[in-house]
Amino acid sequence: MQPNAMNAYSKNAFISWIVHAGGCLLLALLALNNASAAPCFDNPQRAYEYLLAQEKSAIQARDQKIIDINRASEGELTSLHGIGSSKAQAIILYRDMFGDFKAVDELANVKGIGAKTIEKNRARLRV
Repeated sequence: MQPNAMNAYSKNAFISWIVHAGGCLLLALLALNNASAAPCFDNPQRAYEYLLAQEKSAIQARDQKIIDINRASEGELTSLHGIGSSKAQAIILYRDMFGDFKAVDELANVKGIGAKTIEKNRARLRV
């Protein structure tokens, strides 16, 4: 082979190797990405049941999370039963004005929060 022909062959071999290595890398990345992907389903009913189960699991996890009422953000407070955005803001405002709560029952001092709301959430609350 002539020097230019050898050089062209080497370039083509190198390019072919790069394309092959890139393809392998792409396949590996796709495999890693799909490792946590939802499974495929043979019918829409099974897919729907799977989605309902996932949602139920997420709600249960959220409902079991313990909330420190002295440190919780508005988003965390709104995960409590009967606490919307305005009541969560009222809790934060009360906390800012009067300092940390000494007991969970002090939440009743916040306007709009009564004993029933505290009882519904007592297992998830701490100070």
